Amino acid sequence: MDKLMAMRMFVETVEAKGFSAAARKVGVATSTVTRMVDSLEAQLGSVLLNRSTRQISLTEAGAVYYNKARLILDAVADADAQTSDQGDEPVGVLRVSVPVEFGRRIIAPHIQKLLSRYPRLEINLTLSDEVIDLFSQGVDLSVRLGAALVNDDVVSRTIGHFERWAVVSPDYLANHSQPTTPAELSSHQCLTFDFANGSSNWLFHRSGEPISVPVQGRLKSNNADILRKAAVEGGGIALLADWLVETDVRDGRLIRLFEEYQINPGQVNASINVLFLPNHRMSTRVRVFTDFLEGLVATSH
Repeated sequence: MDKLMAMRMFVETVEAKGFSAAARKVGVATSTVTRMVDSLEAQLGSVLLNRSTRQISLTEAGAVYYNKARLILDAVADADAQTSDQGDEPVGVLRVSVPVEFGRRIIAPHIQKLLSRYPRLEINLTLSDEVIDLFSQGVDLSVRLGAALVNDDVVSRTIGHFERWAVVSPDYLANHSQPTTPAELSSHQCLTFDFANGSSNWLFHRSGEPISVPVQGRLKSNNADILRKAAVEGGGIALLADWLVETDVRDGRLIRLFEEYQINPGQVNASINVLFLPNHRMSTRVRVFTDFLEGLVATSH
């Protein structure tokens, strides 16, 4: 028995929820899938699947074996892809994690163009505002907005920069005086991003010493678009990326404040960074996707 193939047939059966569906996906006879899963169970001396005339389900032992088998098959596929992914054309699956709104607004409208250009490339794109561990979470490449990570275990490449704008809606200003200096923000409702470091100060730079202003408000979120929508609806003053609010400012839904200043939350800078593991330095998939992102960032301003 080909152990790896039997393992694959078992995994495909679990994920397709049946022998016939798995057979159609793989392109073999149903009897072949059934026979290989039976042989796998016999070799292991354990029942992996509960069978009925209408459905299958994992036994307790089957659930444990499925999770381990899935990891093994993914590792084999990744090893094959890494070996093949050294030429001019990207080959295999690239697992990418990007911030939610950056992914929706900057990447999503163009991702199909990249896939059409490279027919052997597959992309698994996850949207998350959480800082992730590339190795433990099986991610090939992530995008981080803000300070680049300095770490021997991760390669960081800056692909662009953005600005953060302090913005407010006309509705809010109809009921509150417009702040003319950063210090006046302490008496306003500020919509703040929920940073892991708990920063609640906005740092203003113009000339001379930076001005650090403590801000507070009734709404804090780890999703930038929630803050944008709250600002548009008159909920307060928000500090958001230019690429997120420039359309709202252009159309008059938001007004930009303190245009003469560079503004950041605390010491967080405004660079756009691609992170990947050192063993991906020579990966064509990583290089192609990084170049793709760099082009998008350049044209988004």
